[in-house]
Amino acid sequence: MAKWLQSGRRRDICVLLAAAEDGELTGQRLKTRLESRYDTRIDPKSFYGALGAMEDAGFLTQRTDGIADKYSLTEAGEARLRDQFEWMRESLDEA
Repeated sequence: MAKWLQSGRRRDICVLLAAAEDGELTGQRLKTRLESRYDTRIDPKSFYGALGAMEDAGFLTQRTDGIADKYSLTEAGEARLRDQFEWMRESLDEA
């Protein structure tokens, strides 16, 4: 498994994108949902750095829609997320 999913934030971003109704979310909406989930503020530089790294690695795509950047999982990103989910499910079943 690549190190990209060792970050909880990156995993959570993938989960939110996989669950998005149309398969994509704006960066701001992703950040707001994570902040709401964990009831804490996320540093924008750190957050958008994670998005950029995931895009550079080929796990996310970004497109501009008006003034907003929208992100979605690539096939590789979805495959890694599903592998992670399967590992978690198997680990919990063993517990």
